[in-house]
Amino acid sequence: MSPAPYRGCGFKREFISDEIITTPISSSMQDPNSCIIFYSCPNLSHLDDTTCLTSFPSTAIKDRFTPEEKRILDNTCFFNWTTSSSSSELLETSSETKRLKRTTSFPVSLENLSITPLYFNYNKNSGNNQSNHIVRDHIRSCSQVYRAAEAVEEAAQDIINNSEEQEEDGCDGMRLVQLLISCAEAVACRDKSHASILLSDLKSSALVFGSSFQRVASCYVQGLSERLSSIQPCLGPVPAMQPMMNIMDAASEKMEEAFRLVYEICPHIRFGHFVANSAIVEAFEGESFVHVVDLGMSLGLPHGHQWRGLIQSLANRAGARVRRLRITAVGLCIGRLRVIGDELSVYANNMGINFEFSVVQKNLENLKAEDVKKEEDEVLVVNSILQLHCVVKESRGALNSVLQMIHGLSPKVLVMVEQDSSHNGPFFLGRFMESLHYYSAIFDSLDVMLPKYDTKRAKMEQFYFAEEIKNIVSCEGPHRMERHERVDQWRRRMSRAGFQGSPIKMVAQAKQWLVKNNVCDGYTVVEEKGCLVLGWKSKPIVAASCWKC
Repeated sequence: MSPAPYRGCGFKREFISDEIITTPISSSMQDPNSCIIFYSCPNLSHLDDTTCLTSFPSTAIKDRFTPEEKRILDNTCFFNWTTSSSSSELLETSSETKRLKRTTSFPVSLENLSITPLYFNYNKNSGNNQSNHIVRDHIRSCSQVYRAAEAVEEAAQDIINNSEEQEEDGCDGMRLVQLLISCAEAVACRDKSHASILLSDLKSSALVFGSSFQRVASCYVQGLSERLSSIQPCLGPVPAMQPMMNIMDAASEKMEEAFRLVYEICPHIRFGHFVANSAIVEAFEGESFVHVVDLGMSLGLPHGHQWRGLIQSLANRAGARVRRLRITAVGLCIGRLRVIGDELSVYANNMGINFEFSVVQKNLENLKAEDVKKEEDEVLVVNSILQLHCVVKESRGALNSVLQMIHGLSPKVLVMVEQDSSHNGPFFLGRFMESLHYYSAIFDSLDVMLPKYDTKRAKMEQFYFAEEIKNIVSCEGPHRMERHERVDQWRRRMSRAGFQGSPIKMVAQAKQWLVKNNVCDGYTVVEEKGCLVLGWKSKPIVAASCWKC
């Protein structure tokens, strides 16, 4: 009988980590209650691609599973049940390379994982706290693997379902999905020869003017090609990275043009500006001296679109007029920001608003609270549009320092708009599938908004979204700046930094905004735990949230 198809985790069991205490490898492993916790490392060159698997051979723990669950575990090879083994036998096993063999319900496998065992001893009465923490870390890592596997399966299944109906130019959508995922696996395994063959096949099928999935696949082919080309021995010192706040700081003219088209045609950023301005106007209600600190100055969009809208709202508000509006732009492209400031100054004067503009030429990681000039009689808000994800690094220290800096400014509100997707997971294949699912939805929306051979769409896809995709897929370390995360993860990060959520209750106004701006059918707005999420056919795209100190 063949093994049952793998369907996510299949079940969930929680164990009390205090019951499991580590012992040295040299200790005797004759105890029938001994535990083995396995960890697996894919054959990759990056630390953030490390995965973990856990095995509990202890009879006491094994008995907590049902017979069906034990059968699933045995079939998927996640767990090996043993009651006793000598230390020499276990050490001999650890020196061999094993492969996970499992039947999957979609064309994704983790057969590139090699298993190395670590040895633990079951001892309920032990009080070794340090060992307890080690085991808890392994258990948390194991749960991350489970969640990543489930996310990969869900994304793959959705992509396959969406692609089964797409068959153009003789290219079967289902086959294209399988090729793309197989190529990602080969790249993850550092199998250059096999990956090169698959890439060659993909290049003939992933068309820039094809179906929505063919077009998004063409962007991923570029990313996989770049990642594959980087798999080679280091021949010298790695060149220093140019200081940037986001990928737009080093944008070419074509990328800047594509970004302007994205702003004009896609509702994502304009929706974020609308929600952010509404929250800022509410925070400024009844105030005469107001100050906005803009992190990244909306990615350097020309003309200061967001702030023109805010100036107009403040000029038209009922009651006392604003006596002074100050905007502090944070960014590295000081020339571009000063041009925006000059245009805004003229616009504000025409609206009868006393306006002041200043620039802090620093990236977020080096920004200090004292760099922002704050006066006692003014109300300050902080605005971040698609910006904070760029400082989410592996160490998390960069984001923490930025959030502490913002907290030190004591803003009345922090308004944040971010891509609502999990593109910063520790597992390459998980990131790949999550991003493929996300950008497939965006390309699908572009299919509805623009004709097939529209050059505007090709510019947006190939010179803007493709750059984001390549950064997610091919880059690692400080070069990977597109580290998008979900709302729930941001909520946890903000809470740890001392911020409290301020619910945005304007779903009706947001839906009216979609109608007023002729946003095509398929886009939806929902409230999720106080955040407003703009999505395409139930797939979240961007989320807007507000936070108070």
